[in-house]
Amino acid sequence: MVPSRAAVIAVTALAPISWGTTYAVTTEFLPADRPLFTGLMRALPAGLALLALTRTLPTGAWWWRSAVLGALNIGAFFPLLFLAAYRLPGGVAAVVGSVGPLFVIGLATLLLGERPTARALLAAVAAVFGVSLVVLNAGAAFDLVGVVAGLLSSASMAAGTVLTKRWGRPEGVGPLVMTAWQLTAGGLLIAPVAFLVEGAPPALDGEALLGYAYLALVNTAVGYWLWFRGIERLTATSVMLLGPLSPITAAVVGWAALGQALGPVQVVGMAVAVTATVLGQVAPRRRPPLAVEDLPPTGAVPPPAVPPAGAVPRAQARP
Repeated sequence: MVPSRAAVIAVTALAPISWGTTYAVTTEFLPADRPLFTGLMRALPAGLALLALTRTLPTGAWWWRSAVLGALNIGAFFPLLFLAAYRLPGGVAAVVGSVGPLFVIGLATLLLGERPTARALLAAVAAVFGVSLVVLNAGAAFDLVGVVAGLLSSASMAAGTVLTKRWGRPEGVGPLVMTAWQLTAGGLLIAPVAFLVEGAPPALDGEALLGYAYLALVNTAVGYWLWFRGIERLTATSVMLLGPLSPITAAVVGWAALGQALGPVQVVGMAVAVTATVLGQVAPRRRPPLAVEDLPPTGAVPPPAVPPAGAVPRAQARP
């Protein structure tokens, strides 16, 4: 039984919703000031676990394709995202990250031939506006390095999403295997950066181990599997427009579990962002195919053209 489009969208949306819990788990259970190590612990254990489960390695061109996709979706995305988070207030970083759908719309036009619609552009802009209402405050500061890192992280994820859609997957290989390849490749790219920048791994207590286990299994292994599965079944733009659900979830979890304030402006912003997300999932209308009775029979000779009233036949018009 083929799932409906609404069901695919709903399941895919669980990925950014799970990513929205990252901030709460990180601040409550994990060592402070170790963002790269956290990114490594999210990606590499999850990738290795999925590799052990699926027991399938890339072949041929998929060795370098997996490395490219793993770098864009994980290996470059995580460090740039964490750099932006450290250089910018959380709200500003979230707003910069929410421009991802605009990058996808441009890349999908170039690489996939997806014609951008006015509805998609409106949804992407409205999503940025809604997220800004949710997370920004009057004292938000902007740092050039942080903004550039945030934009590059969004562009990296957007390029990974579009290339994942363009390349598809090898015959007989499912989304779970593709997830394993990308998480492993991305984790291996993060590992040397994490050790060079942050040094040896920190000592971990029971809470930290549980936190990392949640991030690796639920937040990353399952989350990215759902994401890549959605890319395969939906348009790249439609999938990326689910991204604003991540900062919205982070705000709701912060309010419910961490005691953070959530005022009327934030509620309005959530409504705008959710509306934009729903708007971006509306499939464009397609022209209905011609009915069989509307088509001319095979081999039929078209009727002769009838000249308009008052026209002079060509033979009579000669001098």
